[in-house]
Amino acid sequence: MDLSIMKKVVIGVAAALVAAVFSALLLTTPVSAAPQLFGGNSKKDTTRLLTGKVLDAGDNPLPNAVVYLTNTHTRSVKTYIVADDGTFRFPALQPTIDYEVYAQYNNHKSGTKTVSQFDDRTQVYISLKINTKGDSK
Repeated sequence: MDLSIMKKVVIGVAAALVAAVFSALLLTTPVSAAPQLFGGNSKKDTTRLLTGKVLDAGDNPLPNAVVYLTNTHTRSVKTYIVADDGTFRFPALQPTIDYEVYAQYNNHKSGTKTVSQFDDRTQVYISLKINTKGDSK
């Protein structure tokens, strides 16, 4: 057998083998695994974290203020009593939901802020200011 014909046969067999393996792989690989197979990003944590501080007009923390977080889809509300340093934390929020957040302290209320589903950050920090000297809102 001629050497050039042997090369063509080997190349043809190798190409058929590669095509068969690739075809079998595509038929048996779940669609969700396809991005990993082709070098895409592996699945990341799909929740987000909201942290922040509740401050007075002079940027001093307001310990024991209550932060209200509303899921705008279900209208369910979570609350958090802030720490001595004025910090709050809401973990495991769904990135496909908008949330509204505000704080209250001694019958005074901060403005309401929104955590948008279109904001793709996995960690969101919000500062909520309450005027404790003025009229309550």
